[in-house]
Amino acid sequence: MLNREQRSQLLRIARESIEAALEGRRIELAPEAFDEELRRPAGAFVTLTKDDDLRGCIGSIHAVAPLYRAVAESAVNAAFRDPRFYPLGKDEYPQIALEISVMGPIEPVTNIDEIVVGRDGLIVSRGRNAGLLLPQVATEYGWDRETFLRQTCVKAGLPGDAWRLPDCRIERFAAEVFNEQTPA
Repeated sequence: MLNREQRSQLLRIARESIEAALEGRRIELAPEAFDEELRRPAGAFVTLTKDDDLRGCIGSIHAVAPLYRAVAESAVNAAFRDPRFYPLGKDEYPQIALEISVMGPIEPVTNIDEIVVGRDGLIVSRGRNAGLLLPQVATEYGWDRETFLRQTCVKAGLPGDAWRLPDCRIERFAAEVFNEQTPA
């Protein structure tokens, strides 16, 4: 678990990364400025909302970069490279709220009863199709387990009941989720 200071630092990195990109520059991040926990490799997603509506969400499920860098890159990608939205404009920037999800380990699901709505995020994959929904999505929409599975299939571009097929892979993960309103 990250402490309040680490969470605040990651939220600041996300916001400053977007701000720098809006100004046409990259944020300078020196590894020595971060403690061991923020330098550890971790996957992270950054979600942007505007007036409580999704405005961008991109991240990495695998630990391929130090956490501070994963957050910086995900923030810029969520703001400017989410294909569902136009790139964020300078006029919108002050209205954006940030949420960070730090990924936990990914585990295969052998029995759907293992999935706990509100705790687990899901990844459903079949062939070349894969979809991921963060743990908080099911809670925000009031979904039960089967609806969560169905919606993750839809996100993957699969039929809603594809999770029942023997060649469909279901994985779960926990995430530490925090935002600017509740960093602790």
